Amino acid sequence: MQNQWPSIATRIRAIGVLAALTLTALACGSGNSEPNVSAALYPSVGAPSWVVPGVGLPAEVTLQDSNNNLDVVRHEGRVFLAFRTSETHFAGPSTVLWVVSSVDELTWRYEGHFALGTDLREPRFLSWQGSLWLYFAVLGTNPAKFEPQGSRVAKYQAPGQWQGPDKVFDSTFIPWRVHVIDDKPLMVGYSGGGNIYDANGAELITVKLLTTDDGTTWRPWVDGTDGSVLVSGGSETDIAVLADGGLVAVVRNEAGDSDGFGAKVCRAPAGQWDQWECAADPKKYDSPQLFTQGGKVWLIGRRSLANEGHYDLKDPGESHNETSTKYQLQWWSSPKRCALWRVDPVALRVTWVADLPSKGDTCFATALPVPGQADTWRIYNYTSPLEGEDINWLQGQLGQTLIYRLDVSFHNSPRTP
Repeated sequence: MQNQWPSIATRIRAIGVLAALTLTALACGSGNSEPNVSAALYPSVGAPSWVVPGVGLPAEVTLQDSNNNLDVVRHEGRVFLAFRTSETHFAGPSTVLWVVSSVDELTWRYEGHFALGTDLREPRFLSWQGSLWLYFAVLGTNPAKFEPQGSRVAKYQAPGQWQGPDKVFDSTFIPWRVHVIDDKPLMVGYSGGGNIYDANGAELITVKLLTTDDGTTWRPWVDGTDGSVLVSGGSETDIAVLADGGLVAVVRNEAGDSDGFGAKVCRAPAGQWDQWECAADPKKYDSPQLFTQGGKVWLIGRRSLANEGHYDLKDPGESHNETSTKYQLQWWSSPKRCALWRVDPVALRVTWVADLPSKGDTCFATALPVPGQADTWRIYNYTSPLEGEDINWLQGQLGQTLIYRLDVSFHNSPRTP
């Protein structure tokens, strides 16, 4: 079955049709980046340092306007950065995934690139037992369609040299986040993503937890299962491990299901990571990244400034497709931020804490702990240019986007700027 997004032209027309919504969001939505003191810890958000474009990039790297989907990892004393560059946020044949690395995160060395004449997204690194793998999703070339075409894996050999890329996972599986837990790799991903924009929304999506012994062949994390942990409208998912050995997860529920639309916040007990209990959330935290600091669980995810941040407007149409289209249009036509949130794994609730520097098309972040600084995380993220008037998400998707890094430090009391 063909999975059709509303066309780019329809999206552009929606800007005019929903201009009033955008203006209301700008007037009423909060762009405030002051921390929410209810977070218990006080985050201090540093200033961004621009990486892409940046003076430290190697001469081999050629950029296009849209620089977004990214991942970073520390491996053998270097920070590796993979990112997507293309004409726009949307699928196209000119897409390239670049890989660079650095010792000081200022001057970068060329490590390779991947271009298959089609769209490439969701780069994810696994650094494990002295080896480095890069996974990424292959999609189509039509900007009006979401067309998963399988995933690829490449193994790092030497500067500029990779083995692969080779096919990996089943044909519909999208790798989303990679963790190493007690020296055991964990892949969080989902199958059935091509149905997110299906006209009838009949087929649900399956979130899976997988592991590997060699970086290329993956099996269920929980023995005796097929790896499935959630079958719903949820797709992009990340997890964090709790002190008691359980997990908490945040799931983007853009496709919608019997719980509505938005997100799901889930938990599973220690030793039973295939047994998820979830609560629905009307907000949608696109591109979720979870990490723990100070005994708390933190989330980086996209925030809408319209409708109190809600994706689910509790205003269903006559069909699933009509409701989905309505919610998509309001999401595209409202301004966005990339935000830091706190996740309560008991109440299964997410609370806004602070915004990162961001606007327009933004938020596909990766957080790395900073060596020697136990209270600090380094965030790599992308955004539309920060100067000028605010713009909505669709306007940002059709324009230039840039990649920066910044530090977020956590303190037990407020810090004076």
